[in-house]
Amino acid sequence: MTLQHNDLHARLDAHLARFNRSDAPGLVVGVAREGRALYRKGFGMTSLEHGVANTPATRMRIGSTSKHFACLAALLLAEDGKLDIDASVRTYMPELPELAGEPTLRQLMTHTSGYRCYLDLSVITQGVSTIGPGTPLAVELRQRDVNFPPGERMIYCNGGYHLLSQIIGRVSGMPFEQFLDQRIFRVMGMHDTESVSDDLRIRPRMATQHVPDGAGGYLRGLFPSVDVLGEGGIVSTIDDMLKWARHLRDPVRLGRPETWREMLTMPQYSSGEFGIYALGLMRTRYRNVETIHHAGGVFGGTSQMLTVPSHALDIVLMSNGAPVDPVALATEIVDIVLGDDVLGPPRQAPAPTSENAGLLGKYLSVAPLQFVEIVERDARLHAVTHNQPHHPLPLISAEHGFRIDDGAGAQTRVVPHALTTAGDVPAIDFIESGHVVTLGRYKGTPPTEALGTDEICGQYFCHDAEAHASISLEDGHLTLSIRGATGGARYHLSALTRDVWTFAPADASALSTGTALVERHGDKATRFSLYTSRTRALAFSRIG
Repeated sequence: MTLQHNDLHARLDAHLARFNRSDAPGLVVGVAREGRALYRKGFGMTSLEHGVANTPATRMRIGSTSKHFACLAALLLAEDGKLDIDASVRTYMPELPELAGEPTLRQLMTHTSGYRCYLDLSVITQGVSTIGPGTPLAVELRQRDVNFPPGERMIYCNGGYHLLSQIIGRVSGMPFEQFLDQRIFRVMGMHDTESVSDDLRIRPRMATQHVPDGAGGYLRGLFPSVDVLGEGGIVSTIDDMLKWARHLRDPVRLGRPETWREMLTMPQYSSGEFGIYALGLMRTRYRNVETIHHAGGVFGGTSQMLTVPSHALDIVLMSNGAPVDPVALATEIVDIVLGDDVLGPPRQAPAPTSENAGLLGKYLSVAPLQFVEIVERDARLHAVTHNQPHHPLPLISAEHGFRIDDGAGAQTRVVPHALTTAGDVPAIDFIESGHVVTLGRYKGTPPTEALGTDEICGQYFCHDAEAHASISLEDGHLTLSIRGATGGARYHLSALTRDVWTFAPADASALSTGTALVERHGDKATRFSLYTSRTRALAFSRIG
C-alpha cells in the first residue's frame, strides 16, 4: 500500500533528518507521482561560506545525469538528417587517430567505443589539477591505443561523451550548450537549466560544491576541466528535473517515437551478452519494478534521477557535498513511497560469508592483467577490484556464481571453481560484458626490497597522457611520481609479483588506484603500464 500525502511527508522528513544541518552542505530532494509534486525540500547549506541554506529552488550540477541529454541532442540531429548515430566517429571528426577499428556515435553513447577517457588519464597523471581549454579533445586526439576494440565490452568513458558533444556542435553549427538550450531546455520550459562548461563561472542561485578537507572543514569542489560538455555539464533544479522525468514517461515526447526507442535500446557486446546501459540511461529492475535512471558525480556533488514508469513515480536528488550515496537513497525513497505490497520481497542482500568462506582471498591473472580480492564486510561477501579497498562491491548470489553491479552500468559475474580438499577456491572466472578471464588464487606478497628496486627505479614518459614519471625509493616506500602539464600525483607501489604491482595514493595529490605491469629487457625494467577501472595498459617507457 502506498502512503497518503501527510504520512509520506512525515516518513521522508524522518528518513532525511540527518541532512537537516546548518553546519554542513546538504541536498535537495524532489518526489512526484503522475506528474504531481509530493515532496520538495532542501536540506543543509548551499554555501557554508555565506550561510545560505538549500531550498527547492537551489541550482546544482547533475554530473553524469547530463549524458542522456547529449544522446537526445544527437538523435534530434539524426531526425534532421544531419548525422547517423551508426556512422563512424571519424565521419564527423576525421582528425581522430585510426586505432583498433572505428567506433560509431552509438558506441560513444553506450560506453562501448573502446576509447580511453581524457578525464581518467588526467586524474591518474595530475590528480585534481584543472586542465585547460581544449585539453580534453587534444588528449583524445593524442591516443595511440585503446582500452578494447569497439563493441567488445563496456568501460565508462566521459571522453566519449566529450567527443559526441564536439560532433553535435560541428554538425549543428552552434556551440553544444546553445543547441541544448534551443532544442531541449527552452522547448521543455526548463528555465533554470543550462550547460555550464566550468566551475569558475558564477551562475545565479547555484550551490557551492563542498569537498571534505580531512580536517573537519571543506574545500571548494572544482571539476578538473574547464571544457565540461555532455559528459557532465548540466546545472538544474529539482523542479526542472521532475518535469523532465515526467516527460520520459509521456506518450508524446520531444522527438519522434523511434528516437525514444533508440534511447532505451540495450547494447549488445561482441560476446553476445546484452548490457543495461542504453543511450545515456540505464534500465534495471529494482525489486518488482523496472526503473530508468542515471546518477551523476562531480567534485563536491552527486545526483540521481530515477523514474518508475509502471507507477508514474519520479525521484530527483541533488547534493552539494552531503555524505550520501544518491543511488541508494533514491531506492530507499522508492521503498517508502511504494511499500512492500507493491514492491514485493526485499532487495537481495550480498551473499553471506559463512556459506562461502572458501572464496575469501586474492586472485590474479597476468595476461590479461586482472587483480581481484574477495573480502568480508559486515559478514557479507564483497569484491575489491582495481585496488579500491574503500569501494568494495557486493557479491549477490546468482544462478551461476555471483553478480556484481558497479552502479555505472557495467555487469560483472564471479564464478568460483570447485573447492580444493583444503576448502579453498583455487580460481575464479571473472566475467565482464560476457568475456571470461580466469584468475588463480594469489598466495602471498613478496617483500618489495627483495625485488631489486634498482631494476625498476628511473625516469619514464607516457606519450598518450603527455606525462613524465619517476620511480624511486622514498622513506622506505617505492614511490611513483607522475607529472603532467598542470599538476602531478604521487603513489605508493606494492609488489604482487616481480612484474605486477598495485598502486595507491601516497598523499592528497592523487586519487587513482590500480595495478601496474612491468616489462623488462633482461633484468632492467624498460616500460610499465597502468590499469585502472577506466583505463587499460597506459604505457610509460623508460627514458633514464
